[in-house]
Amino acid sequence: MSASGVTVDSQCLTDYNDLKLSRKYKYIIFKINDDKTSIIVEKASTEGDYEKFLEELPEATPRWAVYDFEFEKEDGGKRNKLTFIAWSPDDSKIKEKMVYASSKDALRKALVGIAIEIQGTDSSEVAYETQGSARSLNNSRSRLSWLYLTLPSPTFKCCVCRLK
Repeated sequence: MSASGVTVDSQCLTDYNDLKLSRKYKYIIFKINDDKTSIIVEKASTEGDYEKFLEELPEATPRWAVYDFEFEKEDGGKRNKLTFIAWSPDDSKIKEKMVYASSKDALRKALVGIAIEIQGTDSSEVAYETQGSARSLNNSRSRLSWLYLTLPSPTFKCCVCRLK
């Protein structure tokens, strides 16, 4: 349960596991139900076009989404990263933003295996280029953690802690 008292509906986990394990969906969009008691699936889609996915996000209402982001590595191999998007447009009502913000952790903790998390308040923050930047940042954090674990120098640990 979240700080707002909103719970995660079991269908959210079922659809998420279908996306994650069997690649049944390309993305899922979540919302809070009309009673403000539960997080539910608004849409689960097999559509692979990222731009069409972005069109599904409402212009003035918060949502959460998980997108199975596919990219090519520098060596040519393809990889997938599950990306959690917290969509909270600037034009949303303040009360809605607050309910969605205080309920996000309940959903986020239930969705095990998310690689990247992005907060978006306008279309430029969830554009394709932003996804690539988040992936690079995620890879940088992994390298910093690796350096932290393999180099025991106390001076270096302090530097890494500041960088994190």
